[in-house]
Amino acid sequence: MRIGIGYSNTSNSFESGKFVAQTAKKDIDSPDFFIAFCNSALNAENFFKGIKEIAGPVPVIGGSAVGIITGDNLSYEGHSAGALALQGENLSVQIHSTGDIDKNLYNAGKKLAERFSPTDDSRLLFLLYDSICQAATPATPPIMNASPQLLAGIEDHLKHSVPVLGAGTLGDFDFKPTMQFCGNYAASRQALGLMMSGDFNVYHAIMHGCTPLDGQYLTITKKKGPFIYEINGMPVCEMIDEVYGSTEWRKQTPVNFLTIGLNKGNKFADFAEENYVNRLIAGALPDGKGICMFEADLDEGTQVQFMLRDTMQMIESVKLNTKKIFNQIEADHRKPCLGIYIDCAGRASIQSHTATEEAACVQQIFNEKNTPLFGFYSGVEIAPFQGSSRGLDWTGVLIILAEK
Repeated sequence: MRIGIGYSNTSNSFESGKFVAQTAKKDIDSPDFFIAFCNSALNAENFFKGIKEIAGPVPVIGGSAVGIITGDNLSYEGHSAGALALQGENLSVQIHSTGDIDKNLYNAGKKLAERFSPTDDSRLLFLLYDSICQAATPATPPIMNASPQLLAGIEDHLKHSVPVLGAGTLGDFDFKPTMQFCGNYAASRQALGLMMSGDFNVYHAIMHGCTPLDGQYLTITKKKGPFIYEINGMPVCEMIDEVYGSTEWRKQTPVNFLTIGLNKGNKFADFAEENYVNRLIAGALPDGKGICMFEADLDEGTQVQFMLRDTMQMIESVKLNTKKIFNQIEADHRKPCLGIYIDCAGRASIQSHTATEEAACVQQIFNEKNTPLFGFYSGVEIAPFQGSSRGLDWTGVLIILAEK
């Protein structure tokens, strides 16, 4: 594989697109595709036009992202943008998309999956979709498109024939509407996929970083869609008031520090982060009668725990899992060619209130390994977890492509 990466932080959207594409393509004869992202400070449509000015007929996927991560850059401020160009021998690429995902997520996933034709050497379906169903307002938290329904539609058709990894796109910390790049056009409310086939392997790891608040299991007793109203028969907002010691958390979107965790392992065993799916709280409802979740997959009767975002655990998880995946590639006698890091925007230091950017730990290890890195800050991260691909919150998902 031949890899090129470009980064820019300039305010002219069209010129930014041209620059990152030119930089990424500089040492590549004929890219098979581009992956590109920009934050909402740029006009995404003009940015896309700038990329296509250089890419020509070569497809471009990507869209909105809070920020960009490369081996040399890590930024979610200003006019952050980046692009990856990839060219591979004996590489086969399929790119398809579908729109209006907010109308029926399951049908959108099924419709998208039906457009792909997996083969025996299909290695990866890289999925991107619009995270925003209804943008946040000064008075209301955002409502997100729920990944479980979209993934169910995809996997019911593909039948786990290829791993699905990717992200729900987000352009800023204010949950404004987003844009997706779908090969040869840019639009909102899209789901798109890149299926890669060829003689390479895909490795992935999930970086966690939450620990139980007190270990107590609680039961969701009243909810509707993405809204949870009661836990253990008590108003959930009042329960969280007690955790924080005030109502100040109700002004936060998303809520800092506290998440809701679902333990997929043995509930009575010692804590193991790899067994947990954690769900961000998008915010409190204006009337104070409930909370809005990033995902709508926690049903009535589900046992959950309040979880704290543990910054030390987050950093340790990143270091451990990044090194572990490189060790596995070396043990398999393969060469790492490219890393793609999908990082929850909530893990950025400005949101997690850390002195260190956890993505900088990934950067450092990739630079030590002389391996190209391209990443972005997302709303939802997608990776296989206990047998099927799931939407994850407050995680980092690392993907490494490796050849013989």
